[in-house]
Amino acid sequence: MFTLSEENYLKAIYHLELDSDKGISTNAIAKKLETKASSVTDMIKKLSEKEVVVYKKYKGVKLTDLGKKIAANIVRKHRLWEVFLVEKLNFSWDEVHDVAEQLEHIKSPKLIEQLDAFLGFPTHDPHGDPIPDKEGNLKTVEKSLLSTLLKNESGICIGVDDSSSEFLKFLDKKGITLGKQITVLEKEDFDDSVSIKVDDIKLSISNKIANNLYIKKI
Repeated sequence: MFTLSEENYLKAIYHLELDSDKGISTNAIAKKLETKASSVTDMIKKLSEKEVVVYKKYKGVKLTDLGKKIAANIVRKHRLWEVFLVEKLNFSWDEVHDVAEQLEHIKSPKLIEQLDAFLGFPTHDPHGDPIPDKEGNLKTVEKSLLSTLLKNESGICIGVDDSSSEFLKFLDKKGITLGKQITVLEKEDFDDSVSIKVDDIKLSISNKIANNLYIKKI
């Protein structure tokens, strides 16, 4: 059995590994979890003893196969609960993360399998992130940041990099949600801001926003 804190560490390393093929530094883990590097070092020792991570000096931390499976299962539970909260309890997509953070630590495998079936075996959460299957496999989706689109190129919004409540509320105000087609009208050389069209509505968004929206080119 793993404690809530241990599960949070495994999940953090899992997410960091998705963006890197190298070992994860203790500083990167500390930043992700907003804790001290010394606390990370202590936890890595515990997780190493449980054979879910491997730590090599100067090469960082990596999940073992067992560690990956456990971490993927936590992510699976988190994202399934997010789907449930949005689709069945009418939460908005900016409200679900904190609640799912609590629900992801429920241990019952039967509950999660029943939840998956009840929801119709969803493949993505409300933010567009893929849901691992019960074996821990994660389907990668071909996606690009909106900021990489050229003038007159279009794409379908399929996810966000920043899932903070503030950012999601901002997108709601602008009418930018998953499944919307976005067309780039202009790109400003001065500040890299972007003029876009969403549902025939023209908007101007900053480069920061364009760097946080994932699209599938069409």
